[in-house]
Amino acid sequence: MTMAEASTLVRLIERNPTITGAEIAAALTPPPQFEHASFDSYRPDPDFPSQQAALARLKEFAGAWRAAQRPGGFFSRKRPARIELPGVYLDGGFGVGKTHLLAALWHVAHGPKFFGTFIEYTALVGALGYAQAVELLRGAKLICIDEFELDDPGDTMLMTRFLGELMAGGTRVAATSNTPPNALGEGRFAAADFLREIHALSSNFETLRIDGLDYRRRDTEGHAIVAGDDEAVRRTAEALAAHGHRTSLDGFDELIAHLATVHPSKYVRLIDGVDAIALTGAHELNDQNAALRLVAFIDRVYDAEVPLIASGVPLDEVFDDEMMAGGYRKKYLRSMSRMIALTSGELPPHD
Repeated sequence: MTMAEASTLVRLIERNPTITGAEIAAALTPPPQFEHASFDSYRPDPDFPSQQAALARLKEFAGAWRAAQRPGGFFSRKRPARIELPGVYLDGGFGVGKTHLLAALWHVAHGPKFFGTFIEYTALVGALGYAQAVELLRGAKLICIDEFELDDPGDTMLMTRFLGELMAGGTRVAATSNTPPNALGEGRFAAADFLREIHALSSNFETLRIDGLDYRRRDTEGHAIVAGDDEAVRRTAEALAAHGHRTSLDGFDELIAHLATVHPSKYVRLIDGVDAIALTGAHELNDQNAALRLVAFIDRVYDAEVPLIASGVPLDEVFDDEMMAGGYRKKYLRSMSRMIALTSGELPPHD
């Protein structure tokens, strides 16, 4: 291996990242692929009118809110329709543009404002403590929460209290759904399993249902791409490293084991500065905890737009039949879609 390869070929399993509450808060902005997301760049699928309806309603939400900040505010003669509720909840399948719309809303909002995943907000509370986290976000005009989780009662109750306190102070909240599909009220904010905990909070939200096809798979057929056997993946990783792409190379089992030692809020730091991720020996998983950690990891890889190169079974086949028939099916389907996209993507330009 050359010196260039040695300097740019890394192992994720050797990284033990740390992240502070202040760093989490500073990173509460849309991921890179949504840096320029706007209402105008959202392309509703004409076969699913709910997409256009959601777009129109979010524009109204943003328009009424901006009007309140102008001289005359809500007393202006040209005042738009009053927003009945302080929150909006985008409910729908994966890949229908919910995150794009959420980011577009964030971009038109006046600050202070925050955008993050559910897990990032719970990590913020964990790092700073409840009172300090509330104080940090108090006064925000908008808080956007992508992939709101309803499958952990403890975190759900924590975020219910957290958001309720902020909304009582005038903060508006927009969120997208990520719920266990086998629960009564599939994909709904008031999922029955946690109705008691979230009833008061959900009553502050207008739910916008968005139907449609996963845009990542509209032009993608088949499975995640397998880049040959283990040796072929190693050679590919070394070749990328030799050309200046900072590439990681790890065994699938080693990475899965390492993810168990790192809090999911720190997964983004595992891939910091990495241009491509190479994995050898992918295979079907039978441990649901391991599978859910992989889902969280893939979410961060997808947000960072880091291509995947893998050997073994296609990555979209790593979740076993029992998992795919269980309460986290929606999460696995989203992750499968993302792994198909990541293994068919192109490397970003090297700086």
